[in-house]
Formats: sequence, structure tokens, C-alpha cells
Amino acid sequence: MENWITDIIEQFGYIGIFIMIALENVFPPIPSEVILTFGGMMTTFSDLTITGVIIAATSGSIVGAVILYKIGNLLDVERLEKIVDRWGSILRVKREDIYKADRWFDKYGYWTVLLCRMVPLIRSLISIPAGMSRMKFPIFLLYTTIGTLIWNIILVSVGAAFGESWEKIVHFMDIYSNVFYVLIALTFITFIIIFIRKRKRV
Repeated sequence: MENWITDIIEQFGYIGIFIMIALENVFPPIPSEVILTFGGMMTTFSDLTITGVIIAATSGSIVGAVILYKIGNLLDVERLEKIVDRWGSILRVKREDIYKADRWFDKYGYWTVLLCRMVPLIRSLISIPAGMSRMKFPIFLLYTTIGTLIWNIILVSVGAAFGESWEKIVHFMDIYSNVFYVLIALTFITFIIIFIRKRKRV
């Protein structure tokens, strides 16, 4: 996949970066770390500039985030209620659980969107619950843009600084991503265990 990504960027420049980052947001397995650091490296010997790469990447990220936000809109609370009414006994989920999650996101959602933009995998998927909770779209765009901009500036700048050694950064980011994947998995497992225990006490 890495060779495919770099070929696209070399051939299409800013447009390639825009498309790849937009796809990365909709399809998280595409590594933004490769796109951004390689784009930064390209600024050291091509017509691409750091500012241009950051703008292209941020624009692509926003487009991808909006797509997932709109998908989240389709999965609103009312639809989830219907799913719970039908399958809740099997899933061991009640309407109250949906309302609690929705209230939590209403309270902390904005900061969650901002901070999660710098967390691998979650940085893309966070747009779906934002859409589900009907987060105000202008504010969603604002926090998404800020978080994405920080992530892009860091990786593009580092890629430019390391030049031809940009792959060292990708290796480091792989470790960073794997740490978060483990933490996410442990958190999910812990949540499931607590959830099951609570259900057994009822």
C-alpha cells in the first residue's frame, strides 16, 4: 500500500494528497502517516511546498470527516432506538444506554472530536458519533479543522525535516499507532467486562 500511496502523490501532487487523505478518513486502514510524511519529504526536491501540502491534506481530511458525519446523521438516536427495541434483548442494551451515551457526547463531544483527531484510527471514526449526536455542524467543522491542522502540520513538517529519511518517522508512527491500538483494545475489553457484570447484577 505504501508504494501505491507514494506513486499517487508523485504523479498528482496536491490533488493526490487531497484524494488520499479524504480516502484515509473514510477508510482508516490507509495510513495518513505515510501520506503526510512523504508529502513533507516531497517538498525538499519538488515544486510542492509545506504550506500547500498542509492545505491539501487538511482539505481532504475535512471532506472525509464530513462524509462520515453525514453517515452518522443517518444513524440517529431514533434509528438506534428501533434497533434496540428489536435486538436489545440479544445485545443486552437498553434505550437508557443510548440516552446516556448521547448525553455524554453532548457534554464532552467537542473536545473529544478535537483531541481524537490526533489519535490513529479514532481520528477518522469519531465523525460518526458526532453526526449521530447532531453536533452543531459549524462547531464540528471548527474542531475538526483545528485538530486535523495540528496533526498535519506536525507530520508534514517532520517529513520535510527528515527528507529522504522520512520512513524513519513512519516506523516511529507505527509504534505510536500500535500503542494506541492496544490501549483501545484494552479499553474496549474492560468496558465489555464491566457492562456484562452490571447486567448480571440486574
